[in-house]
Amino acid sequence: METRAIREQFLAFFEERDHVRVPSSSLIPNDPALLLTNAGMNQFKPYFLGEQTPSFARAMTVQKCFRTVDIDEVGDSSHLTFFEMLGNFSFGDYYKEQACLWAWELLTETFGMDAQQLWVTVYEGDDEAAEIWADVVGVQSERIVRLGKDDNFWSMDVAGPCGPDSEIFFDLGKDYGDPSPLGPAGNEERYVEIWNLVFMENDCDSAIEPVADLPKKNIDTGSGLERLAFVLQGAKTIFDTDTLGVLVAEAASLTGVAPGRDERSDIGLRILADHGRGLTFLAADGVLPSNEGRGYVLRRIMRRAIRQARLLGRDRLVLPRLVEATVRLMGGFYPELVANKDLVLEVAEREEARFSETLSQGLAQLESEIGRASGTRREAKAGARVGGDVAFKLHDTYGFPIDLTVEIASEHGVDIDRAGFESLMEAQRERARRARRTASDAGERSVLAAMLDASGPTEFLGYEHLEGEGELIGLADGAKSVALAAEGQEVDAVFDSTVFYAEGGGQVGDMGTVKTPSGEAKVLDVRRLAPGLTGHRLRVLRGEVRVGDVVAQGVDPVYRSGCQRAHTATHILHWILRDRLGEHATQAGSLVEPGRLRFDFNHFDSLGDGLIADISSELQDRVLSDDTVRAYETSYDFARSLGAMAIFGEKYGDFVRVVEVGDYSKELCGGTHVPHTSQIAVALVTSESSIGANLRRVEALVGRDGLRFLAGRAAVLARSAELLKANPEDVAERVERLLATGKDMERRLAAQDRDAAEFDAQALARAAADVNGVRVLVARRDAPVDALRSLVQTLKSRLGSGVVVLGAAGEGHANLVGGVTKDLVERGVSARELLAAGSETLGGGEGGKPELAISGGPRQEGLDAALEQVREAVLRALEP
Repeated sequence: METRAIREQFLAFFEERDHVRVPSSSLIPNDPALLLTNAGMNQFKPYFLGEQTPSFARAMTVQKCFRTVDIDEVGDSSHLTFFEMLGNFSFGDYYKEQACLWAWELLTETFGMDAQQLWVTVYEGDDEAAEIWADVVGVQSERIVRLGKDDNFWSMDVAGPCGPDSEIFFDLGKDYGDPSPLGPAGNEERYVEIWNLVFMENDCDSAIEPVADLPKKNIDTGSGLERLAFVLQGAKTIFDTDTLGVLVAEAASLTGVAPGRDERSDIGLRILADHGRGLTFLAADGVLPSNEGRGYVLRRIMRRAIRQARLLGRDRLVLPRLVEATVRLMGGFYPELVANKDLVLEVAEREEARFSETLSQGLAQLESEIGRASGTRREAKAGARVGGDVAFKLHDTYGFPIDLTVEIASEHGVDIDRAGFESLMEAQRERARRARRTASDAGERSVLAAMLDASGPTEFLGYEHLEGEGELIGLADGAKSVALAAEGQEVDAVFDSTVFYAEGGGQVGDMGTVKTPSGEAKVLDVRRLAPGLTGHRLRVLRGEVRVGDVVAQGVDPVYRSGCQRAHTATHILHWILRDRLGEHATQAGSLVEPGRLRFDFNHFDSLGDGLIADISSELQDRVLSDDTVRAYETSYDFARSLGAMAIFGEKYGDFVRVVEVGDYSKELCGGTHVPHTSQIAVALVTSESSIGANLRRVEALVGRDGLRFLAGRAAVLARSAELLKANPEDVAERVERLLATGKDMERRLAAQDRDAAEFDAQALARAAADVNGVRVLVARRDAPVDALRSLVQTLKSRLGSGVVVLGAAGEGHANLVGGVTKDLVERGVSARELLAAGSETLGGGEGGKPELAISGGPRQEGLDAALEQVREAVLRALEP
């Protein structure tokens, strides 16, 4: 039975039983607790927790999954990173009995498995499930095995829905070992799991301990499609099934290594097949290679595959062909592979080309260190270890993921000093952190954090108000708490409530003033100093400010409105980039200041002037469309269900703030925004550049700054038109004509210079004297040293056997350039030694080789004397 038929029969079976077909969710999960989608139930988590109510009680999916725990095991007969999970789900509808009956019916009747080859495991305390399997389904009691929590209690490996499970195993037969009365508990090789039925009834904490019952009892089942194909096709390994077998064959074709040659090459071919498929699906869902998060997972499997290809003898690109094969094979069921094929190919080719440049160098260094650590004697290999500094250099200089370094070393029986590596990595991170903060930050944070404990979090009122009142509950001067600050002092202040926005989400902190009964201070900056604690950097302008004062707060409205324009424009720009470039073009960093913005995003190539112009034009069009900007608070899960974007790496609480622009942009955001896009007025992109591997940066101006930029450009254009005596619209054409004329003149001058140089060379060559059969030329030619060097080389080639020394002086410096033909060098004549005779006169030294040398010094008035000294040295060197 072909894999695609298994997939469709599964769906048809549950469709007949009133299950709604739900598309696979992305490998980038909505759940911030997960790095990658690792189970079919991930997208249904809010339903299981009772946070949302589904529009259907039963569902079925074929879910794309990626699990990182097995990366190091891929290459054996059964482990995968990417796989497809078949699942049927009940949200408070049917429960254990119906789920067990349908699973058994599908396997034995639809797929035709022999019931005598099936075993069942249940959670040791789940008597209900054991009775259902025996009394309702009819499984023989000796083939029902009770196991503990490690085997039969399911979770996502993080806090969330969980519950006891029951697994169905298939007996592969005597070729896979002896039978066991304990079935799966006695022989893991012979009995392969093909279905897991999770009775989702608990909510677990991070230690995977049930802490509460879910609102309803649910069913979450999962059956690995590749495992089913392995059993139903009677394959020798999971890589011999029809789908993975095609990818193994593609890897064999690429490397010229046939499957079955030896165990080592088979492992390599399987790694290429699995990782080629995995990288295609990850990149198609918007993951780009990077050094952290899910991007690191992608980079790791790509580089692991590249290395395997090189070990198998493939020294040319391998990843693009694996991507092509995956798209051909699976694009029919997963149309996103076809839609994003060009993107995936571009990402794969660029990453492989980049890594291939340093792979051989890094491998040579690692293998050298492995050899040094192992020693030459066999007994020296015990406990052999490569230092953490080596692993760090491979990571920092050659781009070797630490996992790849560990893997290569382990193949040689050598350990890596992981602790040393992590120590160096942390030191590097700390250097970066220090570069971003002042030396006094730590003390300040400690003092102000104590205020949080005493008075609670700062209440922010600045979304609705630019003016307000707040009690001054603490002051800090550096690392010291103070009771008051006098005129001229700069201090950090904490209020119980504030209208000032604290720097966050890329938006800079507000500026403004605070007034107390006895003084006034300027607010220079506002920062979040601890969760819930807002610090205000004050400079006292007059009088004094005291702890306990009730202060009048006022945000600078011009400063705030400038930030708001830029922040709303950032959201619009983010949406445009994802719409134009693809879902992968997500935010990687931003800076929002009054009148300008800087936006970093994930992408693999320059956008080009034409696309940048189009994006800038659309940004301005959407600004002028006067769309409403709406902000509201809701639960995180509900916001994500609405399609609101969350920024990877940001931490969100149970309740979040959503900012909507028109009917297209929805983002989780705590910043401040204009109420209508037209209030931005002007928005234009001014630059686009690379800031790292697969990271781009766009900068833009908005509002008054945008107007000033345009006015400045218009003034430059008007002045240019005036100088060219042309209309502004004709300036570009006139400049192009001038440039063309200039290039033509440069070509003519260059030709004249070449003719003059040729004439000069001919004249100098004729002037060379014959000294004992050797042509000798020592002369002055005031020209740049590069021109002298070129002329000396030309004359050497014309003289046949000879010595040439030319001198030049000008701008407070003098030079000598000497050249000696090869035959004379072989006789012991050295250009460098000849120039030494005149170097002291010029007040400098000489350098170069026997064939060509240069001397120079500040005494340009001594050039003629130096030339005469060199001439005498030449004559002495050529004496018979």
